[in-house]
Amino acid sequence: MTPFDTENTDRLLSTTRSVRRRLDFDRPVDHDVLRDCVRLAAYAPNASNAQDWRWVIVTDPDQRAGIAEYYRAGIVPPMQELLDRRRADGDAPGVRHSEAVLYLADRFHEVPALVIPCIRGELDSDMDFAWTASLFGSILPAVWSFQLALHSRGLASTFTTAHLLAADEVAALLDIPHGYLQTCLIPVAYLRGDNLKPPARKDPDEIIAWNRWA
Repeated sequence: MTPFDTENTDRLLSTTRSVRRRLDFDRPVDHDVLRDCVRLAAYAPNASNAQDWRWVIVTDPDQRAGIAEYYRAGIVPPMQELLDRRRADGDAPGVRHSEAVLYLADRFHEVPALVIPCIRGELDSDMDFAWTASLFGSILPAVWSFQLALHSRGLASTFTTAHLLAADEVAALLDIPHGYLQTCLIPVAYLRGDNLKPPARKDPDEIIAWNRWA
């Protein structure tokens, strides 16, 4: 006997995926639902159990519109260029992905909630890679737990980072203090349509190296 219903946990883990086209822009997300998902995310492991994170949840329309402009400025030009190359190459899956990214970018201001997980710390060119990994490793597990909790409640999300190209401007817009790093931006909305299916993935034997790289 296992302590969990693995059929359900396996389904949650295999179907929590990036959602862009099926976000419900018209249905508000209750603050209590978001708060509960952050509560669960806070159980994630982190260095020294310091819990040096803050979750900025943006639901105000004007603030969402401001963030959306910075996000579009970062993602649209390179993604449009990539889409053109994928079309020229006949890369149908790549075209679908690029079109979905651009679709979300165009409607980013309509997403009911934009969530920016932040962690206390600073980056500089002299920072050792191990400390950089430790810093982000202290919040990214919580980000994934947050996305799992969302999915288990009928919401959808995707992990984005394009707004970080204007991190200082977004920090000023949201009054994020110096000494905290924005790690990503998660658009959150209820899922439209049927449940999500597992995406295509490589077989484990293709990506596992036992004992040494081979």
